[in-house]
Amino acid sequence: MPRGVTLDRFVDPLNESMQRFEIDQAPWRQAAYIAQLAHESAQFLYMEELASGAAYDLRSDLGNTEAEAIVVARRNNTTPGRFYKGHGPIQITGYANHKLCGEYLGIDLVHEPRLLCEPRWGCLGAGWYWHVKRLNPLADAGDFLTITRRINGGTTHLSQRVAYWQAAKAVLA
Repeated sequence: MPRGVTLDRFVDPLNESMQRFEIDQAPWRQAAYIAQLAHESAQFLYMEELASGAAYDLRSDLGNTEAEAIVVARRNNTTPGRFYKGHGPIQITGYANHKLCGEYLGIDLVHEPRLLCEPRWGCLGAGWYWHVKRLNPLADAGDFLTITRRINGGTTHLSQRVAYWQAAKAVLA
């Protein structure tokens, strides 16, 4: 774990998210969930994507070209890709994902996407994303590769993700 990082502030939010989205029903679900979050957040160190987000500006698949996304970003003196870059331990990315996640959780992530940087909302957002991507059945089947693809869009840093998964399984089994 990186120096200066304490997981204490994530214990209750992680447990809440795992219970709410039935990730707590099996240790292999928990292990896959924690492994993916650990990778995406650099072991819970970063709750906001390190890249600027500019690469997402013209991504219509993320909703960043929608009128509301552009207007809200301009009001904040930025662009949609930068405003809706990855947030939370699973890195919710794009206007569309922030909007849907916020609607589900009952918070305004369209105007306040950084709410996902707070442990509770970030973990609940991660659980929501896990749920809408239907990852519990994949975790049950041990299909970590497909889980990675659904979260990452590819297999970036797969070996590190697998190492986190193996470590989590060893602890939770």
